[in-house]
Amino acid sequence: MTARGLYMPPERRPEAEASAEPMVETVDLVREFAVGSGTIRAVDGVSMRVGRGELVAVVGRSGSGKTTLLNLIGGLDQPTSGQVFFYEQEISRMPDGALTRLRRHQIGFVFQSFALMPILSAYENVELPLRIAGMPGRQRAERVAALLEMVGLTKRAKHRAFELSGGEQQRVAIARALVNRPALILADEPTGELDSHTGLAIMRLFRRVIETESVTVCLTTHDPIIMEIADITHEIIDGHLSRPQ
Repeated sequence: MTARGLYMPPERRPEAEASAEPMVETVDLVREFAVGSGTIRAVDGVSMRVGRGELVAVVGRSGSGKTTLLNLIGGLDQPTSGQVFFYEQEISRMPDGALTRLRRHQIGFVFQSFALMPILSAYENVELPLRIAGMPGRQRAERVAALLEMVGLTKRAKHRAFELSGGEQQRVAIARALVNRPALILADEPTGELDSHTGLAIMRLFRRVIETESVTVCLTTHDPIIMEIADITHEIIDGHLSRPQ
């Protein structure tokens, strides 16, 4: 941990990505929610690893617990019991301020509903996190331009989010998640609102960003095609995680 309470991982080297050293690990993770006079165990004793440089998919039906699991890994929710580690540092009991800094600098999020600012252009949506971080204008422009080119949206940079197709909006969301150079991308049902052809293109894009941006990707989906692209696939059923495939 640094003096500010934010764990910074060792420098990422492209040649180290294939070693699959653990980046994320959960241990006996449980998350319960009160419902009426009882409780529902959305995540039930989940232990899993996400290796550095891997594309890991958690597949399951709606309500199976996969989104809850992703929220626990990303520090958006706290477990009822169990632990979450990021680079061997436990984050499941981190104070809010440290978690905020961790998410701002080390974890990027991609959501099923895109979560873009509709009146901002594609360029402005990607640039916004850099403005918040106080990056100088020239550096912002270079980084945003590079990412929009990588996701194939250079010619659509000035179009507002509501003028873009679903696939284009998801590409903007991926570029925005990468803009601060995070170590980990968490994507919740990133193809859920897309047709199968566009969804496949987005999945292939995730594979490309792992190679070009040296990141790790953990995503949830109900789309079986991910098994052809992911390094490791888990199935989650009623909060229980299967052995990795």
